[in-house]
Amino acid sequence: MLKSDQYYVLDAEDLASLRTQTGIQDEGVLKTHTFAVQQKAYKIYPYPCIRMFAFIKLQITRNPAYGHVLELGRAVPGALLLDIGCAFGNDVRKISSDGFPAQNIIATDLRQEFWELGHELFRSTHASFPATFIAGDAFDPDFLSPQAPLAEMPDLHTLKSLNPLHGRLSAIHCASFFHLFSEAQQLDLAKKLAGLLSPHAGSTIFGNHGAYPEKKIIEPDSEGWEMFCHSPESWREMWDGPGGVFERGSVEVQTDLRNMGPVFDDGVDFYMMFWSVKRL
Repeated sequence: MLKSDQYYVLDAEDLASLRTQTGIQDEGVLKTHTFAVQQKAYKIYPYPCIRMFAFIKLQITRNPAYGHVLELGRAVPGALLLDIGCAFGNDVRKISSDGFPAQNIIATDLRQEFWELGHELFRSTHASFPATFIAGDAFDPDFLSPQAPLAEMPDLHTLKSLNPLHGRLSAIHCASFFHLFSEAQQLDLAKKLAGLLSPHAGSTIFGNHGAYPEKKIIEPDSEGWEMFCHSPESWREMWDGPGGVFERGSVEVQTDLRNMGPVFDDGVDFYMMFWSVKRL
């Protein structure tokens, strides 16, 4: 059985959100329920974020761009939000409860089983939380590839890939996602996501992932898994530097590097970078 009690540490915001979303107020019952779903998820794929309960710890509200994105959902008619690498969907449930219409949210992950476990964890249904979910691989061109926007807005309920959304999204959220890939793959992914973003000023890509003061590759566990980590400087250069994803000067890139302390078994300090890229 997966042993991870030491990682089940929730701050006040995480606990309040989990109670609200599940409807379970008793902490003991809530913990038992959460552990049961975690065990199922770890059998699907043993991501460190599953072992460390990242799927119940809010990332989206910790980002300085959260208020701006929430306002897009409230003020821009038909504004669409994509959460890529959504896992159980805790972040999109939070922003929906804060006012971004659930029917205007698209979530995607490689494994649909995680999304379904999200319904089990949060005791929701497709009717009670009507966000659109699409399973797919961001590196599969049939799912996401550079192409011109469609003339008409697609029906979200019929989507089979992200390609019909080119140029349509007001906001794209990516939590603990980019660091799963190599440096070259991260650049490729950034270019693909940029193609989905609306051309209107204020449209924003935002998220967080592992990073360091200087970019480098780390091995966070004993299983030989490597993680490429950008620095704030290299991250800004990727989006807004010479030959970057966007035309230089057309976006504002913000980064906030936070020392999370020893997170993995190696005992070395780990950093998380919260960032945003906003069209000017």
